[in-house]
Amino acid sequence: MKIKAKLTVGVGALFLLILALAIVSGWYVNQLKKDTNNILVANYNTLQYARNMLLSLEDVRSDKSAVDTFQKNLDLQKQNVTEIGEVEATNLIVKHFKDLKENPDDSVVISSIRKDITELMRLNMEAINRKSDIADDTAQKAIVIISVTGSLCFLIAFILLVNLPSNIANPIKELTDSIKEIAGQNYKKRVHFESHNEFGDLAKSFNTMAEKLEEYSESKLDKILKGKKRIETLIDNLHDPVIGIDENKKVLFANEEALNICGLKKEEFIGKQIQDIAVNNDLIRNIIKDLFLPKPENAKSEQLKIYADRKESYFEKEVVDINIVPTGEADSEFIGQVILLRNITPFKELDLAKTNFMGTVSHEFKTPISSMQLGIQILENEKTGHLNEEQKGLVNGIKDDADRLLRITGELLNITQVESGAIQINLISSEIKPMIEYAVNANKSAAEHKNIKIDVDIEDNALVAADSEKTAWVLTNLISNAVRYSYENSTIDVKVEKTENQIRFSVTDTGQGIQPQFLSKIFERYFRIPGTKKEGTGLGLSISKEFIEAQGGKIWVESEYGAGSTFCFTLNSIDKDF
Repeated sequence: MKIKAKLTVGVGALFLLILALAIVSGWYVNQLKKDTNNILVANYNTLQYARNMLLSLEDVRSDKSAVDTFQKNLDLQKQNVTEIGEVEATNLIVKHFKDLKENPDDSVVISSIRKDITELMRLNMEAINRKSDIADDTAQKAIVIISVTGSLCFLIAFILLVNLPSNIANPIKELTDSIKEIAGQNYKKRVHFESHNEFGDLAKSFNTMAEKLEEYSESKLDKILKGKKRIETLIDNLHDPVIGIDENKKVLFANEEALNICGLKKEEFIGKQIQDIAVNNDLIRNIIKDLFLPKPENAKSEQLKIYADRKESYFEKEVVDINIVPTGEADSEFIGQVILLRNITPFKELDLAKTNFMGTVSHEFKTPISSMQLGIQILENEKTGHLNEEQKGLVNGIKDDADRLLRITGELLNITQVESGAIQINLISSEIKPMIEYAVNANKSAAEHKNIKIDVDIEDNALVAADSEKTAWVLTNLISNAVRYSYENSTIDVKVEKTENQIRFSVTDTGQGIQPQFLSKIFERYFRIPGTKKEGTGLGLSISKEFIEAQGGKIWVESEYGAGSTFCFTLNSIDKDF
């Protein structure tokens, strides 16, 4: 048992016994008081009334006021009847006193009244003796119980006095001797307390400390120093900035790259609290802004744009927590963090070059595609001449290919805007119905080709805060996908409904649906479901996601494999009365 628990039990029991002693003593004293009050209030008063009636009886013949005095005491006695037989004795006095008032000189009646009063006094004297015996019994019980409780209190106090000092002093003495041994560099010294109390925990901690000291004393300091030097050299020769801090956010090390981009000297950085340095250094402040916040799960690396190497450079920040398991312990301990800044400028430059290339190529493609579409329109015009069936088939094929090229070019241009951060969003109060009509009409021909009906349900023609052009593009893309993946002779449901302060758009197809493992990837760039034979670039949904989120909305998919899919997105609504 823990020492604290022992003290709590012992002292608590002693306290409870003392409390019980006080309660029992108070209760018995109160009982004695009640017994005494019973004697005084009931029986003593009756004896007093009887005495006054006897005195008044002697003067009844000579003093008329004596009758009134007798009557007054008799009335008081009638209200103070408390003992068995006292009622009958009092009634006899009342009866005989009534006879006396009619014949004051009747000595026989006076004698009878004296006997009645004497009987009344006898009854109360016996009651006084009986109640006195009860009070004596109560006092005897009180003496016994208080004595027993007091003895238990003394016994517990004696046990505490005998055992407690030795239980505390002996382990402290043994621990003191062991500490003296450790101070004399005898690190093999151990203490062994078999008890599972605080001293047992203290012995375990002491032994762990002694084990660590022994391990430290037996280690080779030059080996540790060489290992430290190797690590420092490795860090200093890294081409990426590295900063190390301890658990108290004090800077332990920083390589040359880190010092260069921060514009600080080593003596201005090493050994200082990093938050103090951040007060006067914007870059450090930007780097550590999230170090003092709880780290979310699956947190992505943050990208920073820093002016370094005489140009704008891009770095990917990663904070690595350092945890170790100390010798002799089971739980890991946090001892600091390492901040890594990976220079991704070359990759950013390549990505920018790729984006520019895509934008240039896509833009250049538009001119010849437009020329092809113009040529197709001329060929389709009967004024230029009639085409046979084979020629019409070729023209339709060329037209489909041109449309597909134009769609791919548009998607590439959109993705170029997304990647370059040049998306221009014009949020205005827009009506929903025109956007729906545009998207439905854009896919009307493809739907009729597969005999698919597009059912539109607009719950309320509310206003929405949206870029109507980009929102219509998203709706067109979602309906186009629905037509592409739905079976022939089916129905596509386009639904718009208001939910609180948002407008919810949904497009439901009757296709095969999406397998659960692909639902989380469906909006990723260039992703296409493995095994699908439908045409597409894998960019449409990715661009849709960027467009909707740029407008402050949210887009998602709900699908049951084998039963179709529902693509939904929400945008903020606008009150018509606003």
